[in-house]
Amino acid sequence: MTVYTGRGDEGMTDLRDMSRVSKTSPRIEAYGTVDEANALIGTIRPTGYDDVDDRLERIQNHLHIVQADFATPDPDEDDPAVGEAHVEELEAWIDEADEELDPLTSFVLPGGSEAGAALHHARTVVRRAERRAVDLADADPVNPVAVAYLNRLSDVLFTFGRLVNARDGVREDRPTY
Repeated sequence: MTVYTGRGDEGMTDLRDMSRVSKTSPRIEAYGTVDEANALIGTIRPTGYDDVDDRLERIQNHLHIVQADFATPDPDEDDPAVGEAHVEELEAWIDEADEELDPLTSFVLPGGSEAGAALHHARTVVRRAERRAVDLADADPVNPVAVAYLNRLSDVLFTFGRLVNARDGVREDRPTY
């Protein structure tokens, strides 16, 4: 099997149902930005913390489901879809990490250790993916749980950024106004 097909040379691509759409459609923008976030998360592992790395790997697999969800305009019950259990898993990870962290009392500047800063960067890309997903939802029906998943995922990545920085002994800087 070859990587290139030439089918996209004129600016069109296939969805999961084999319908063709412009590469600039909101659907492609949404799952393409999810793909970007997934690739960025892949550059963060290993963080040096097995628990965080295991969760990041699970997140990468979840993001493949989000992409499939967004790439399927008319899903049926057998198609991959993000469910409430995925969102609940993220919330449990936030709660667990928060037990190890000092309470959040203000905004923090993104940065810190290499892994901590990269997690903050990934959070911003996930926020963009969420905006693209909301734009898609304004134009076409989408699984609302997939949009909620992206919202919660940005919270997880923020929390993991704080967690890795705390474990690395890196102080959180607060913005000055």
